Amino acid sequence: MSLAEPPFDNEIRIVCWNVEHNGRGRHGGEDHRDLARDILVSIKPHVVLRQELTGAWDRGKADLYAEANRLGGLTPFMAAPREGRSRNPVGVMVDPNLFFVDGEFEHDMPWKPICNPRVRLKGCAKPIDLASAHLCHFDPDLRATEARRLTTLADNSRSALVGMDANSYPHRTDLESVALPDWDKVEDRVHYQHRTIERAGRRVSDTRPDEILSGGNPVFTDLGLHAATAIGQPGALAATASLKRTDQGPAQRIDRMYCTPDLAPALTAFEVLANDDVQAVSDHALLLARFDLDVLRRALTPTR
Repeated sequence: MSLAEPPFDNEIRIVCWNVEHNGRGRHGGEDHRDLARDILVSIKPHVVLRQELTGAWDRGKADLYAEANRLGGLTPFMAAPREGRSRNPVGVMVDPNLFFVDGEFEHDMPWKPICNPRVRLKGCAKPIDLASAHLCHFDPDLRATEARRLTTLADNSRSALVGMDANSYPHRTDLESVALPDWDKVEDRVHYQHRTIERAGRRVSDTRPDEILSGGNPVFTDLGLHAATAIGQPGALAATASLKRTDQGPAQRIDRMYCTPDLAPALTAFEVLANDDVQAVSDHALLLARFDLDVLRRALTPTR
């Protein structure tokens, strides 16, 4: 199985993927876990930023370790699900051959925690804060709070890279290839309440998380937008979800990856993968960011 361009020895591959209910489908009656792992194995990722690790905390986190082991023995991290809150937690997996682990943090947000290991590329002095997030699907105000929390990863000139299901929309609509939803044509009215905010006396698509993360005086660089505008890869702006539902309007670019600006020059490619196998597993496309290892090392090696 080959979904992406062949891997190169001098690159770091970082995947972000919301695997619908951890491969069990929308209603929990399916089992696509093996196919999901086969897809990831074909990419040979060094970092995986995962959303919807449904059930992976059970049985001593057996599903989490099964996925990490299938990917060649990645080191897995996972935010613990909380009683009375979302049962679809997030996680991060990293290649121990490339990275030291300097710390592990969990940001206890009201709906879903953020998983945030701090890693260091071997041979480099400066660490990277990695984070997997799944912003709240029903509350725009909480999404804005979650986005602001993520900005703290870049505080004090730290380097950070974040992957998420943002459940909201990119704000640079003039540069996007997918138009925002026409809410008069969206059948699901609950979705309208979840995904719109009031501005200037009218309801509009919620772009606040993206504005907070990558708007004026940006804390982060949107990797998809950077790939499209700076390195000539318009496919990086492809829609990511929903790959299945039609009652919520056309698919949108709600899954996104961000990094602090110091890391952006190392990006060489950004792919949105949504072939038949991906769609069999999930209602979300898989994001793959490729970084030049040498350029990344220079960014993480402070000059004197």
